[in-house]
Amino acid sequence: MVNNQKQPNPDNRSNNVERLHDMIENTERKIQETEISLEFATPEERAWIEAKNERRKQSIDAMKEEMLEEMDARKNGEV
Repeated sequence: MVNNQKQPNPDNRSNNVERLHDMIENTERKIQETEISLEFATPEERAWIEAKNERRKQSIDAMKEEMLEEMDARKNGEV
């Protein structure tokens, strides 16, 4: 009988700082793009976009914090 269960991937944190940096840049770019679209948005769309961008800014803060933690871990040889 063949074992079809997949083995979990090992925890590879070696590129987390770079990955988080890219995610932050992408999210910041998305905020800029949607702020441009506010000029053409209806009041309902404007409210939705502004709320979404606020959540994006909160995500950026969390990603920056995580990136600092990963940088510390890398510096301390934990990664």
